[in-house]
Amino acid sequence: MRIGELARQSGVSVRALRYYEEQGLLVSTRTPGGQREFESSAVDRVRFFQTLYAAGLSSRRIAELLPCIDTGGTTKEQQAMLQSEREALAHRMAELHDASARLDELITASKARSLETV
Repeated sequence: MRIGELARQSGVSVRALRYYEEQGLLVSTRTPGGQREFESSAVDRVRFFQTLYAAGLSSRRIAELLPCIDTGGTTKEQQAMLQSEREALAHRMAELHDASARLDELITASKARSLETV
């Protein structure tokens, strides 16, 4: 599939796909006219990248994971890195949970005050 179709199906921009390719995360072939072509499996791969980015992993970290994504196996170094990233994600999730709870308190307090002034 061409890059525009991959962008549409994966929900990311063409620019992002070019960046992934530049970083070595995504591979394309070229048509005789020089246009990029991707395998249909690239859609799931790009969606997975998006999940990893949302979890806070950098493109460098994702590139380190490519071998285990492709083979299903990991080295001890990759396992340690994955564990470290998981711990960092858990910490960010706890911080977000605390922030959400504080916002709930503010919302409750602001509703109570707005009723008092009416």
